[in-house]
Amino acid sequence: MSETRGDSTMRADEAAARDQGVTREHETARDHGVDWDAEAATFDEEPDHGLRDPQVRAAWAERLAQWLPREPSEVLDLGCGTGSLAQLAVEQGHRVLGVDLAPSMVERARAKLGVQVSGMTSDGGGAAAQFVVGDAARPPVGGRRFDVVLVRHVLWTFPDPAAVLRHWSSLLRPGGRLVLVEGVWGEGGLPVEQVTEALAPLAARVHTEDLSPDARLWGRPVHDLRYAVVARLEPPRHREVVDVHLIVRRGDRVLLARRAGTGYADGLWHLPSGHLEDGEDVRAAVLREAQEEVGLRLDPAEVRTALVMQHRGPAGAPRIGWFFESATDQAPDNREPDKCDALEWFPLSALPDGIVAYARAGIEAYRTGERFVLHWHEDGDAVAHEPGRERARVLPPTNSGRPHHIELWVPDLAAAEASWGPLLGDLGYTPYQSWESGRSWRLADTYVVLEQSKALTGDTHRRTSPGLNHLAFHVRDRAALDDLVARASVYGWSLMYADAHPYAGGAQHCAAYLEDGLGFEVELVAGGPPAGHRISPEGSPTP
Repeated sequence: MSETRGDSTMRADEAAARDQGVTREHETARDHGVDWDAEAATFDEEPDHGLRDPQVRAAWAERLAQWLPREPSEVLDLGCGTGSLAQLAVEQGHRVLGVDLAPSMVERARAKLGVQVSGMTSDGGGAAAQFVVGDAARPPVGGRRFDVVLVRHVLWTFPDPAAVLRHWSSLLRPGGRLVLVEGVWGEGGLPVEQVTEALAPLAARVHTEDLSPDARLWGRPVHDLRYAVVARLEPPRHREVVDVHLIVRRGDRVLLARRAGTGYADGLWHLPSGHLEDGEDVRAAVLREAQEEVGLRLDPAEVRTALVMQHRGPAGAPRIGWFFESATDQAPDNREPDKCDALEWFPLSALPDGIVAYARAGIEAYRTGERFVLHWHEDGDAVAHEPGRERARVLPPTNSGRPHHIELWVPDLAAAEASWGPLLGDLGYTPYQSWESGRSWRLADTYVVLEQSKALTGDTHRRTSPGLNHLAFHVRDRAALDDLVARASVYGWSLMYADAHPYAGGAQHCAAYLEDGLGFEVELVAGGPPAGHRISPEGSPTP
């Protein structure tokens, strides 16, 4: 075998192992008096050692193909003997580093694979195989890590197999595997239960196979226990910090806090926010943060989920942000003056320029009714919102069966726009389309159209005629309902059934019924999902 710089590095590791007292005699003592260095000359005469019989060789090749990864991998063969299994692994496309304490075994392994070996560097580059002298319990591999640690009939020789398994596991890359072939014969060997018990805290999955019945592996029938264990380490799972953000509403205004003294986004406006603590759910977290940061003691029923955003800051790691909304008459108070130097209310439609970019993206998505958003900064972006550099991408939810749009034909477009436009704006809709005979407003993936069509056959809308009676919209809560009713009167809407408001539709149904000057009716329903059928104020059953 030609020696390269990498081979010399490994031979230096062998010398270091001897200097530390890991000698052939040390290994022999653990192997119950067997001098494996002396055994090397006849080692391959055993059918399962030399694999000279084509059937035996084929049986082990089949097993290795099942145990090793399908893709080319780095294999550490410990107690490699004369390199028979290493040779099969190389033939299957893997790169192998074999370790054995007996120098004669190592020399025979090098000779066996000599035609395939041209030198492997210390980081695994170079040849497909290399063999070094070393203690299998503490192989001289430096900082290298492997996809597979392959060990046959070696673990049983150690006085503390569990400790050895822990060290072997540390030599694996994330997602790597231990492939162990062991057995129980006479008074020697290692029970499979002892191996699986030791592997339980180390591996995500442990698979065992009984090898005794397969006589092909041994070149003859065997009557003792022979088994294989394949233990797979779970690769480290991707984890993300979970943030919570609170959109505190007061009418059409939102509460923002200006960061200070934190080292991140100082001087920028942000929503009250924080991250989950161990064992905490997102709703509990946002309630806690509301009290800790701005002194708001909110009841769980007072917060609603607004949207979920996955966000990545400039050169940062991704994180998940849950945005909640709440409307409250409580006065906020700056409870963390070391992290915040101001609290202020801003119109939702006129947010300040100096604001954290992903907070602004969350608020804008909330205004337009989006529920799932990606906000992915590029490296070099500023933390602050930069006009013209939008990083938010909306992820549309499933919309099968949901209204696509609602189109109302009106006799007077200007009058209809004067009443519907401001009301839809208050409900979160934004102007969408405008043409000579029509206008539309959009919220998420649904839009409302007003059109004065040339095909209109009448000049008066009568909601009591066959056809559409009214449109009903969700409103966040009773406070928001009262605010909308008060403002809608300015836009030309009048309150219907005022004597029974806001329970004209029933004691369990808090809603307002409004009519504009053209005779169109809207119903604004405060909070909660539909509560089944009810009786409308006009007496007809209404879902």
